Amino acid sequence: MPEPISARIAEGVASIPAAQWDACAGDSNPFLSHAFLSALEASGSVGAGTGWQSLPIVIENANGIPAAIAPAYAKSHSQGEYVFDHAWADAYERAGGRYYPKIQVAAPFTPVPGPRLLLRDPALAPALIAGIEAVTDNNRLSSAHATFVDEAQLRVFVEAGWLVRAGTQFHWHNRGYADFEAFLSDLSSRKRKAIRKERARAVEGLTIRHLTATEITEAHWDAFWVFYQDTGSRKWGRPYLTRPFFSLLSAAMGDRLLLMFAERDGRPIAGALNLIGGDALYGRYWGCVEDVPFLHFELCYYQAIEAAIARGLPRVEAGAQGEHKLARGYVPVTTWSAHYIPDPGFRRAIEEYLEREREAVAQEQEFLGELTPFKRGG
Repeated sequence: MPEPISARIAEGVASIPAAQWDACAGDSNPFLSHAFLSALEASGSVGAGTGWQSLPIVIENANGIPAAIAPAYAKSHSQGEYVFDHAWADAYERAGGRYYPKIQVAAPFTPVPGPRLLLRDPALAPALIAGIEAVTDNNRLSSAHATFVDEAQLRVFVEAGWLVRAGTQFHWHNRGYADFEAFLSDLSSRKRKAIRKERARAVEGLTIRHLTATEITEAHWDAFWVFYQDTGSRKWGRPYLTRPFFSLLSAAMGDRLLLMFAERDGRPIAGALNLIGGDALYGRYWGCVEDVPFLHFELCYYQAIEAAIARGLPRVEAGAQGEHKLARGYVPVTTWSAHYIPDPGFRRAIEEYLEREREAVAQEQEFLGELTPFKRGG
């Protein structure tokens, strides 16, 4: 008879040796790396007062080495998740329940699909899900949520009885393009002309610079922090990340960062931060101090495409939402999340809602797929 498997809650990502964490996480998705997640903790971006309490759920092998990890957080709100459940919280609390705290299995503030079960031993996936459920049940929490789940892992959550939610993002796919002009050749003539005009207007009087690794200095981060604060205050009320986070990230994984600046007379006026993954370029943060038409599209979308082509990366993921990406060659893709709802009545209501929502998402994607700028039949 096999020995029972036990899971424990670790005291943050930093409490687990980096090599042991990364042996479970792999090296393809930078947002699941020990360097990224521990920088969030060390910088105070997650932790006390943020509503994100880091509680990794760990299964260890016989030698006490992590063999499976869920990057889990106790959440006291629903900010920074990009899969919106505010209506669920309102309904549950109107019915007399307490929705928060809840368990969130995710990379904080990062709407990037990836594995949510970090597995050195793939056979432990069901046990790790059972561990997440046990933490939820034993603490009488309302729910657990694994957001932006890699499609390859979705099946394990479904088999465990979790509810599935669909969403839409827009990704750019590299069809083996030699350069940006080769990509444009796949588009209709009208769209090619529109993009060329946008790009020309966006960079008038400006210089675009790409910086990575040791090219990025603290002065660059100081400039980017101003951009990030401006965008964050407009979108979220206050920025999620602290200034020290960027310095810590740069020191720990600078070779996986691509910082793009638009400069006027040597002074940065806008910037976009990307992370370089094993099979994708991930656009994350953008901001500006000068309003320049189309500069957002240039820095966040077109420059990202050029960088992905130069690095031979299969795709660009430019963040959540944004139907305006469609006209720039980014196509709709389905994103997935999985939800554990212990309360039977609440679960039934959520399940019915998600069935209708998935149908609506599928219909919307079918419609959006007809609006791509590519040549018909291409």
